[in-house]
Amino acid sequence: MKSTSSSLTTGSIPRTLFAFALPILMGNMLQSINGSVNAIWVGKFLGTAALTATNNSNIVMFLLLGGVFGITMASTILIAQAVGAQRMDEAKRVVGTSTTFFMVLALLFTVGGVSFSRHVLGWMATPQDALPLAVAYMRVMFLALPASYAFFFINAALRGAGDSRTPFYFMLLAVVLDIALNPIFIFGLGPIPALGIAGSATATLVSQVVSLLALLRHVYRRRNPLTLRRGDLGLLRIDWSIVWTLVLKGIPMGLQMIVLSSTMVLFMHVVNRFGSDTAAAFAASMQLWNYVQMPALAIGAAVSSMAAQNIGARLWDRVALTARYGVLFNFALTGVPVLVIYLASRHAIGVFLPPGSVSVGIAEHINHIVLWSFPLFGISMVLSGVVRAAGAVVVPLLVLAVAMLGVRVPLAFIAVDHWGADGVWWSFSISSVVAATLMGVYYRFGNWRAARMMPTAAGAD
Repeated sequence: MKSTSSSLTTGSIPRTLFAFALPILMGNMLQSINGSVNAIWVGKFLGTAALTATNNSNIVMFLLLGGVFGITMASTILIAQAVGAQRMDEAKRVVGTSTTFFMVLALLFTVGGVSFSRHVLGWMATPQDALPLAVAYMRVMFLALPASYAFFFINAALRGAGDSRTPFYFMLLAVVLDIALNPIFIFGLGPIPALGIAGSATATLVSQVVSLLALLRHVYRRRNPLTLRRGDLGLLRIDWSIVWTLVLKGIPMGLQMIVLSSTMVLFMHVVNRFGSDTAAAFAASMQLWNYVQMPALAIGAAVSSMAAQNIGARLWDRVALTARYGVLFNFALTGVPVLVIYLASRHAIGVFLPPGSVSVGIAEHINHIVLWSFPLFGISMVLSGVVRAAGAVVVPLLVLAVAMLGVRVPLAFIAVDHWGADGVWWSFSISSVVAATLMGVYYRFGNWRAARMMPTAAGAD
C-alpha cells in the first residue's frame, strides 16, 4: 500500500476520474455490503422489529454525520485546492485546525446522543416493539462516533490530496472486522456474552477503533505529506481564519446531509404509521438503494476533489470536462444496479427479509415506483460536487432543500391521505426530477465559478 498525495490536474480526464472514483465506489460498496450483512443477521435472526430498530437508529446516526460532514468536506476542498496550487504548508494548517475542531464536535455529539437517544426515537414514532431495541443499538453507536468520525475525516483528507486507494484499503479492513465480529457479539462466543442487537453496534465500535489505529500507523510510517509530526503539533492550535472558513462553507454543506437525513426521519414518521411490516419493507428497500446510489456518491466525491485541485491550479477547462464526464459516468454506472434490481426484485428483497414475509411484496412494489429516479438524482449530486469545489455552497443547499423539504416531504404528507403509502413512494421520484432540473440550471447559468473558499477572497456565494 502506498500513502501519497497525487495530482489530479494532469493526464486524461476520464481515465483519471475513473481511476480516482473506482476506489471510492469500491469503498462505498464495502460499506453497503457491511450494512447489508448486518441487516441480514439482524433481520433474519432477530426479527423484523429488530430490523426496524436498526433502520430507525441508523437514520438518526446519518443525521448526526451531517453535523460533521460539512466540516470535513470544507477541509477536504481546502486541502485539494492547496495541493493543486502546490502549497503543502497551507494544506497541513488546514489538517491541524480541522482535526481539533472536528473532534471537539464529535465528542459533543456523542455525549448528547447517549443522553437523548430514547427521546429522539420516541419522536420518530418508532414502533413500540422496536423502541427498546433501537435505544440499545443507538447508544452503542454513539459511543463509536469519535472513532468513526476520525476515520472518516482522515480518509477524506487523503482523498483531497489525491489518494483514494489508501482509504479503500482501510475501509476493507473495517468492513471485514465488522462482518466477522457481528455474529460473535450478537450471539456470543466463549467468554463473550450474547449482546443481541447491541452486539451489532459493538462490532462496529471495535472495528472502527482498530481500523483507525491501523490507518494512523500506516500514514505515519509512510510519511504522508499531510501528517503532523512533533514539529507540527502547534498546527493543532485553532487558526480562527480556517475555522471561519470551515463554518462559513462547512455549515451549508453539512446542512445538505442534515436535509437528507431529516427528510428520512420525517419519512419514517409517515412510514411507521403503516406498522412494522411496511417499515421493514422500507428498511429492506433502503438496503438496496444504498447500492443504487453508490456510483453517484462515489463520482460526486471524486469530481469534488478533482475539480478542487484543478480550481486551485486555475485549470477551468479541466473543471468543465470533469463535470461532463462525471454526469456520463453517473448514468452509466447507476443504471446497472437499477436494471439488476428491476430484473430480480423479489430475489433481491428476499435477502433481507424472512421467507414468506408480507414485507417482501410491499418492498417490491416500493422499488418499482422509486428506482428509476436514482440516475436523475445522481445528476444533482455530481454537479453539486463540482460547484462546491469552487466554494459555492449555498445554492446546492437551497436546491436540495427545495427538492427534499419543499417537494418530497410535503408531498408525502399530503399524498398519504389520498393514495396511501404509494403517495410516499412517488414523492421520492418527483423530488429527484426537481433536484436534477434545478441543479442543472444553476451549473449552466449560475455564477459559481466566481465563488471562493476562503472568506478573504471575494466570492459570489
